[in-house]
Amino acid sequence: MLSISSPRRHVFGFCTAFALSILSPLAFASQAAKAGVIKLITPEQAAAGVSSGQWKILDVRPVPPLDYISGHVPKAVHISEQAFRGPNGKLPHQIWSARDLANLLSQSGVSNNDKVLVYSDGNNVLGASLVAYILEKSGVPVIGILDGGFASYKAQGHPVTKLFPTYTPGVFNPKTVPGLAISLKEVLELVGKPNVVIVDPRPKALFEGTEQVFIRNGHIPGAINITWQSVTEANNPEEALKNPHKLKSIEALRQFFISRGVTPDKTVIVSCSTGREASLQYIVLKHLLGYPNVRIYEGAWTEYSTTNNPVQTGPETPLSR
Repeated sequence: MLSISSPRRHVFGFCTAFALSILSPLAFASQAAKAGVIKLITPEQAAAGVSSGQWKILDVRPVPPLDYISGHVPKAVHISEQAFRGPNGKLPHQIWSARDLANLLSQSGVSNNDKVLVYSDGNNVLGASLVAYILEKSGVPVIGILDGGFASYKAQGHPVTKLFPTYTPGVFNPKTVPGLAISLKEVLELVGKPNVVIVDPRPKALFEGTEQVFIRNGHIPGAINITWQSVTEANNPEEALKNPHKLKSIEALRQFFISRGVTPDKTVIVSCSTGREASLQYIVLKHLLGYPNVRIYEGAWTEYSTTNNPVQTGPETPLSR
C-alpha cells in the first residue's frame, strides 16, 4: 500500500560529499575540468591495449586483494573500489574530495591525461561503474569499462598474470567536473516536475520500503524502480550467457528505457542506496545511449533517509501534477 510520510522531528541537515567538496578550501584549489567519455571496451580491445600501452589499467575488485593476487590483466594496478569513498563527518560512503582522489590516482600511476581502463569480477560490476563515474568526475578524459568483466577476458583466452606491475606514480592534479552530480536541494526542486524522471535501481524490497535498513525506508516520491540487473545479462535465461558485467545491446537498452518512460527529452536523476547502483544506469543513459541530461544524486537514500522530506512506500506510483 502506498504511503507518504514526513516525520515532525528535528534532523540535522546533511549534504553530499560532492557539496562538501565544493565548499572546502581543497576544492577551491582544484581546477574545473571537462567531462570525459566512458565507453565499453571488449576483451579483445583490452588485450590489444595492454600490448600497446594505450590504457592505464585499474583492477577495482574489492579487498582483500586475493583475487587480484591469484591472477589479473597484465600491468593492472589493484585499487579496490572501496578506496574511493569514506565518511565525511556526516554520512558514510561518500566520494572523497578532489585532492584526496588526486593523491589516490597518482599513487596508482595515473596522470591527468591518461586513458584509464577499469574492470572487476563476480557480481561487482557496480564497483567498476562507480569508479568509472568517479574518474569522469575527476577529469579523466577517456575511461573504459571492460565489457563482460574479468571473467569474459579470461574465458576468451587473453593473457593473465600473477606478476605485480612496477610503475612510477603518476601526477594527477585535483580536478572536479561540474554538472554530473545533483544535490538534495536540487533534487527536491525537481520532484514531481513533468519533464523530470527519477530512476531508482535498488532491489524491490528496498524501493518499496518493506526491507528495514535505513533510518526511514522507501523511495523519493514519484521515482520509478528499474533494477541495475535489468540492464545487464545477470538474469539471462541461458545459464552460459549469465554475466552481470555484460551489458545488453544498445538497441535493447534504448527500447527498454523508452518503454519505462525514461526518454531523452527528460532530465533524468538516478538515485539508489549509496551511489553504486546509480552509477551503472547513469553510464548507460548518458554515455551509451547519449541522453543529454542525466545526473547522479550521490547522497542517495543514505542521505535522503536522514531528512524529514516526504517518503513514498509501496510500488511505484506517479505523483499527481
